[in-house]
Amino acid sequence: MSSPTPNLDANLAVALDALLTEQSVTRAAARLRTSPAAMSRTLARLRRVLQDPLLVRAGQAMVPTPRAEALRDEAAAVVRRLEALLTPSGEIDPAALRRTFTVQTSDLVGTALAPGLLGLARRRAPGVSLRVLAEEWEAGPALREGRIDLEIGSIDHVDPETRVEELVTLRMAAGVRAGHPLTEGPLTPIRLAAAEHVTVSRRGGFTGPLDAALAEQGLSRRVSAVLPGHLAAMALAAVGDVVCLVPTALPGEPPSPLSDAAHALGLRLLEIPLPLPPLTIGMAWHPRHTADGAHQWLRGAVRRVLRPAREE
Repeated sequence: MSSPTPNLDANLAVALDALLTEQSVTRAAARLRTSPAAMSRTLARLRRVLQDPLLVRAGQAMVPTPRAEALRDEAAAVVRRLEALLTPSGEIDPAALRRTFTVQTSDLVGTALAPGLLGLARRRAPGVSLRVLAEEWEAGPALREGRIDLEIGSIDHVDPETRVEELVTLRMAAGVRAGHPLTEGPLTPIRLAAAEHVTVSRRGGFTGPLDAALAEQGLSRRVSAVLPGHLAAMALAAVGDVVCLVPTALPGEPPSPLSDAAHALGLRLLEIPLPLPPLTIGMAWHPRHTADGAHQWLRGAVRRVLRPAREE
């Protein structure tokens, strides 16, 4: 019958590394901030566990035995692994990350996020890859089950445990092609209502906050198309006489990357002369990722991209 395995004690590994490195009970005690007497007792315990004297007197000094010499590198490696194991996960080196992050968001947010996020990864975390998934009606199960790392967008359907952080608040502008009739003269509620509109809805709905604001003025608009994504609506507005809604920065705030696609398509953004509710973009994640260093890097990168800093 094999002898029982002695109780494992990580402190013994740390003490062994210090003793073999310093080759002195006094210096090892100072390194570990303990007393020489306590270190002598630890050395005696190590000798019993390993069945070897480890350090022996040679005049005024102590020298390692052959067994101790053989254990020196391994003891140091074990201590380094213990330090890595017990280091808080927030303390990570982005350059050492090797991870694919999965984000669920709309086409517009994904288009705004991907260039900036990949640019940051290229410069600071080249081992990071990004997977962007289309929006689902309910992201909670995907977060809970670990199928996605973040949901980014208008967060309005979360489970009680879900962590949510607001990133930026935007307003909606009317996006039209250059030369559209609405670009000539002041935009009034009557002129806006008389124009042809395209809306965006994952559920196929024709109405939204703009319709409620128009109704307050006794007006209604004609929606000629409902599309599932913002990019498709902007592309349609860029080649026709339809109006689409485009998120843009509040007055006095830095430009939002969520408007970049509209500018790239050549759309003119007109201020809507009606009180519309603001659009708040946030990110949601499951609490098991809150303290994870890699996930903290991801959240910080998303903040930098979607919440540009003011220019000094």
